[in-house]
This record gives sequence, C-alpha cells and structure tokens, in this order.
Amino acid sequence: MNHSTRPPADAGDKPVIWTVSVSRLSDLFRDITLEYDHLAAIEPLHLGFDEAARHIRERMASERCDVVIAAGSNAAYLKGRVSAPVVVAKASGFDVMQALARARRVSQRIGVISYQAQLPELAEFASTFGVDIAQRTYVTEEDARAGINELKAAGVQVIVGAGLITDLAEEAGLTGVFLYSAASIRQAFDDALEMARLTHLESSRVRRTPATDTRRARRGLNDLRGDSGAMERLRQTVVLYARSPATVLIQGETGSGKELVAQAIHREGPRRAANRPFVAVNCGAIAESLLESELFGHEEGAFTGARRGGHAGLFEAANGGTLFLDEIGEMPLALQTRLLRVLEEREVVRVGGTRPVPIEVRVVSATHCDLEARVREGRFRADLFYRLAVLRLTLPALRARPQDIAALAEWSLKNALAALGARPHPNLHAEITACAPLLEAYSWPGNVRELRNLTERLALFLAAEPLQALTPGFVLSVAPELAQREPAAVFALPSPAPAESLADVLARFGGQRDLAARHLGISRTTLWRRLKAGG
Repeated sequence: MNHSTRPPADAGDKPVIWTVSVSRLSDLFRDITLEYDHLAAIEPLHLGFDEAARHIRERMASERCDVVIAAGSNAAYLKGRVSAPVVVAKASGFDVMQALARARRVSQRIGVISYQAQLPELAEFASTFGVDIAQRTYVTEEDARAGINELKAAGVQVIVGAGLITDLAEEAGLTGVFLYSAASIRQAFDDALEMARLTHLESSRVRRTPATDTRRARRGLNDLRGDSGAMERLRQTVVLYARSPATVLIQGETGSGKELVAQAIHREGPRRAANRPFVAVNCGAIAESLLESELFGHEEGAFTGARRGGHAGLFEAANGGTLFLDEIGEMPLALQTRLLRVLEEREVVRVGGTRPVPIEVRVVSATHCDLEARVREGRFRADLFYRLAVLRLTLPALRARPQDIAALAEWSLKNALAALGARPHPNLHAEITACAPLLEAYSWPGNVRELRNLTERLALFLAAEPLQALTPGFVLSVAPELAQREPAAVFALPSPAPAESLADVLARFGGQRDLAARHLGISRTTLWRRLKAGG
C-alpha cells in the first residue's frame, strides 16, 4: 500500500495529525498540508474504511496520533472504530454554491449525492431558481454506484458530491463536480489543531483555550456605552437581573456585546463578592467530542489523552460564581440533555466517573440565533430552553441606536490610537462629528465589534500619517464598505450580486477566511455563518 513518509523523529511536541482519504480529496489534503506542516507533524494515509481503521489501530499501539482528519463516509466509519478523535471535513454553503454553479455550466439537470441525508435547502433552491436537481444519498460504495446509475438512466449528465462520488460518476461516463474547497479543508485542519491543543494541556492546572476563559469578569456597567434610550433600558435591566440568581438568556446579533453584558450582570450582583469566578465558554468553538469533558470534567482514563488524575470541568471551575455559555444554540442535543440534568440536580458527574460533585453556579447563556425556532424544529430541547431563559434580555443592534455611533467611534478610536502609542488629533471630536452621517448611514451587520475593528484600521493609518485629517473621504478610502447603504444580504445560491461580492473577497485572499473576515470588518464566525446560510 502506498503510504507517505512518516513524520520525522524530531517532531517534538508538535501535534501529530493523520489525514485519511482514498479519493481526490487526498490531493487537497496534500496541498493544505504544506500550509500547516510548521504547526503539526502531518501524515497522509491513502486508505479507506476497514483498512484505514485497522492500520490506525495497529500503529497507535506503539505510535502517537493526536487527531485524524477524514471526510464523508470514511470519517463516519472511522469515528467509532479508532481511539483517536476524528475531525470531519465538511463542505460549506459556499462550497455547495460553487459546485452547483460549475455543474450548471455543464447541464441544467444536476444530480447531488450526499452521505446519509439529503440537503433539504436544495429543494427550495431548485424551485426558486428553476434548476432541476435530483438528490440521492449513500452509505456504502454500492449505494453510491446504484444512485449514480439511477441518475444516469434518468438523463442526468453531471453529479455533485465528495471524492468517492465524483470518481464513480466519471467511471460511469458522467461529469463529476467535486464539492470540497481549500477553505473547508483549512477549517478542518484548524479544528484538528484546536483539538490537539485541548488534549495536550496536561501541564496546566487551569485550561485556557481560544474557546474557554476562566478570567475574572473585567467589564461592568460603565462599559455598556451609549446615551440612547435603548442602552439606558439595557443598563437598568442588567442591574435588575444582577439581583437574582436565576438563569439569563441573552439574545443579540453577532458583535452586539453579549459577553460584555454577561460580565456586567456578574459584576453588579452578589457573585462579585470575594472575587468569585466568571468562566466563559463558546459552545460553538470547541469540537463536539471535547465539549463534554470541558464542561463537566473527566476522570483519568475516560478517553485517549485524558489527563492523569482527571480534570475538573468548567462547571466546577465556576463554582460559587457565573458560567457564561456563549453560542448555546450550537450545543449538540446529546450534551443538552446532560446540561439540563446538571441545572436541575445542581451537581455534576465527570465523564468516566460516578461520583456527583455538588455545584452552586449561576448560568448565563447567549445566542445569535432564534432558539424558539430551533425548539420548534427539534434542534434544541424545549425543557432546556425554558430552564435557561428564566430571565431574557435582547440586545439592540447598533443600527437601531444610531445616536450612539459617533460617540462609540470616537471612544474606540482614542483607545486604538493609545494602543499604538499615538495621540488623537486635538479636533478629533469635530472630525468624528463631520463623519457621523457616513457612519450612521451604514447598517453595521457586525455591530459594535465591526465598529471597533474599523477604528483599529483607521488608527493604523492615522498613527502612520499624523497630519492626516479624519474626513469622510479618508474614512471611505480606508473602509469602502461604508458606501453600502443596505444591510449586507445573506449569502445565497447561486450567485446574485451580494454573493459575488463575498466570493470576490474570498478569491482575493485565496480562500483564507481570516484575511477575508478582517477585510470585511467582521469575525471569522460571522463570515462562516453567512457562507453556510447559502447552503
């Protein structure tokens, strides 16, 4: 069997990642590996299914592998058969859009074959745009062949799918359109690195990851800035809610300051006494396989890589204080059941353990999505929703309080200049006032976070050119997105103008979402959501 050279012996403490594929996905894995080989020891395995599982088990008896990356049916097969965590490379909404656009250039009749389940969004897309899309699913290679033969007999000439599907389609004399993009594979590598980091923080007494934070709450009521009526009502509600130990659900758009409000509730209440902990975790930023042990802790030997002696989870770390569950809507259903039990019993049992640990924690959660809609769709437990939402708080979008924008911009710009060691112009207030109509006309889809990103960008130019006046023309030259007068459209299939603009930005930066998001003044998570919304 053709295997690549194994990682060098001096890989040291680098994470060890194995990629598994027998299709054309191998080429994409190989190309992306070149971008990550300085961060991890990465080895491709050109194997599939039982052969891959057996090979991995045999080697892990004497070798270390931190994470396996695979896709589709191969990933599903490996998940329950190897002890190493498996990161599943998933196609994004942007990938689907691009693939359908390429397929449509071949034929008006398009076949889409997906693993296990159909893509429900495609039915609506097909009727909206008048595209003839026939969907099939597969579990085994035999299923895939049968689906392709059925579509071919029906006159379909082009098939969209993963590597196995496109290979089989071309064997059958059809055109295969590969679904995955480099950006999606980069995301899988990013997830794998994060998973490896989380499983190897053995030497730290307290875990600190990009998605978890055990700091004390540093922000309070004074940090909820703005003189509008909406912000005044928000501050009053924070003070009121801080008096109660009940759970709070904070709803608001991305970048509207949900964690800031959670910290303020913590600091204004009795739990600030004796410097009690404020622990934050982003439920959408930690791999599902690790979120359970992060929240509830684990006993020694509970899983591969489990810390010797076990590990206290975030509920235990927040005991006596506040646990902030950001992006609660992204929590998997299986963990929702465990979370509900912890909230009701006021005790937690670690993964792999049997002894309940009593806890006294106030839970504040936040979401950007419509949780009630997810309850109706069966994606979020109704009993957990009502348990988390005893008190509810909806944050105003920045565009809903335009009278606050200029003052926020001035305050953020002063802070950004100070961070660069630069002084603001003596007439900065007057310059910001002159720019206010431009700032207020923009929709700010990224809210206060987007405004802060913009001021940091402006500060770089102003610090480099101290004599540059802050005029509307200068602001537009640095932030041309402000010329948009309508809210940014959700990314849609196949490619109307707003989608083209997002695609152009991604193309300009070679598919690198970090750079594209920074250019747009939004977070990478927001960019991902807009892309996914189209699929």
